[in-house]
Amino acid sequence: MPDRPEIVCICGSVRFADEMRAANRDLTLAGVIVVAPGEADGLITEEQKTALGTLHLRKIDLADRVLVVNPGGYVGESTRREIAHARATGKPVSFTAPA
Repeated sequence: MPDRPEIVCICGSVRFADEMRAANRDLTLAGVIVVAPGEADGLITEEQKTALGTLHLRKIDLADRVLVVNPGGYVGESTRREIAHARATGKPVSFTAPA
């Protein structure tokens, strides 16, 4: 058994919140530490959106790997930026559906 559990950062469009919660649950039950996008009830400002995007890049930095939740193969602009960041920092990236 490793010294610590694997850390996985979930990425994906907010439109897939239910699917990301399911991935979080499944990974957690498998003994993985999960970091995921923050959720907001209601509208957020552009400033908050920018801050959350930057925060999520730091979450990727903490992770051992990234799991992109992309039903139907959809990957939006923000998620593409997160994938590029993960790859630039040497993090393996996998997808729940072919991209």
